Amino acid sequence: MASVYKIIIIVGFISLFHAAFSAAQHRSYLRISSLEFTTLPLDIVIQAVLSLFAVMWGVLNVSGQLREIPAAAKLNLIKWENQMNISSFYSFNHRGRGLAYNYGADPCKDVMESLE
Repeated sequence: MASVYKIIIIVGFISLFHAAFSAAQHRSYLRISSLEFTTLPLDIVIQAVLSLFAVMWGVLNVSGQLREIPAAAKLNLIKWENQMNISSFYSFNHRGRGLAYNYGADPCKDVMESLE
C-alpha cells in the first residue's frame, strides 16, 4: 500500500514541476507579446494546488505513525531514578576540589597511608 502513496508523491511532484514550468512559459509569453501580467491562468493555479495537496497527502501516508508533541508523553515511560542520570554530564576533574576548605592533594593517598 505504501508503494501506491509513493507513486502519488512522484506524480504529484511531476505535476507540480509541470505547473511551475507552465507558469514560467506563461510569463515569457506575456513578455514576448508585451502584455501586462495580472494573474496566472486558472488551469495552472488549479494544477499547482491539486498537485501540492497530492504530494502532502502522499507524504503523510508514507511517513508512518505520528508521535505526540508533548515530550512528557515519552518521559512518563522512564523511571524517576533514570531521568536525571545522564552520564555524559559527569565531571570528576573540576576546580571544586581546589576550592574546598579541607582539600588534600590526593585523598586516596591519605587513606592508603592511614591504613598502613
